[in-house]
Amino acid sequence: MSQLSTKQRQYLKGLAHSLNPVIQIGKDGLSEGIISQISESLDDHELIKINLLESSGLDRNEAAEEICRKTGAQKVQVLGFKIILFRRNKEKAQITLP
Repeated sequence: MSQLSTKQRQYLKGLAHSLNPVIQIGKDGLSEGIISQISESLDDHELIKINLLESSGLDRNEAAEEICRKTGAQKVQVLGFKIILFRRNKEKAQITLP
């Protein structure tokens, strides 16, 4: 998948602004269960927001990179303890990028 352009990233940030986090990563860290939940959420929504709790002990940027590597998602933004990810659903795309 090609990288998101600056324009596409800005567009997705705007869409994600009103989203509530669908996943919280806590003290269990990036377990296989969490990774599969993230993947399912990406299938359902394409654009998701993840809340990284301080108890996870993870570096937020490293966590975002690892999630992207394991799920094939693209990082839109890491802001505070929130991670915004995008992955197009090939069967039923919901978001049209500019």
